[in-house]
Amino acid sequence: MNANQDSKPADQARDTGDQLQLVSFQIEEDEFAIDILSVQEINRMLAITRVPQSPACVEGVINLRGRIIPVVDLRKRFGLEASKLNPESRIIVVDVEHHLLGFIVDRVNEVLRLNRSIVEPAPALSRRSDRDYVRGVGKLQDRLLILLDLDRLFDASDIAAFDQVTAAAA
Repeated sequence: MNANQDSKPADQARDTGDQLQLVSFQIEEDEFAIDILSVQEINRMLAITRVPQSPACVEGVINLRGRIIPVVDLRKRFGLEASKLNPESRIIVVDVEHHLLGFIVDRVNEVLRLNRSIVEPAPALSRRSDRDYVRGVGKLQDRLLILLDLDRLFDASDIAAFDQVTAAAA
């Protein structure tokens, strides 16, 4: 395993029947989760190369074992202030529509299993359609877990823009 790499969760678990298997992470005080099958790996912060004229949420690209991968600051994507990197900051590399993409989070919490029965539909956060990326909310004992739908968080136009960033950096 690479020294910068924390784990490779896709090999650890699968979405089975009544259980969702998720990777949870923090953005500010909120806890989010994504399907473990989308996660390729989780890395400590790597050197990010800025690419001119990138979309606002794109921090740049990383070279991950010879592969150029665009990196998005999820804080910016959510309309928050840019990330203040700390020792717990991580880059989660995910597969979105067969495109590898990294995104920066404040901290990765855990790999967990969640019974589908405790997931409620996404609340009406706003009338804006770009909020449709919340798949649901899991109610755990002492916290709420916001489940993200990566295919809606990053739509086809986002993926095309990320591909342009990758091409410009190559």
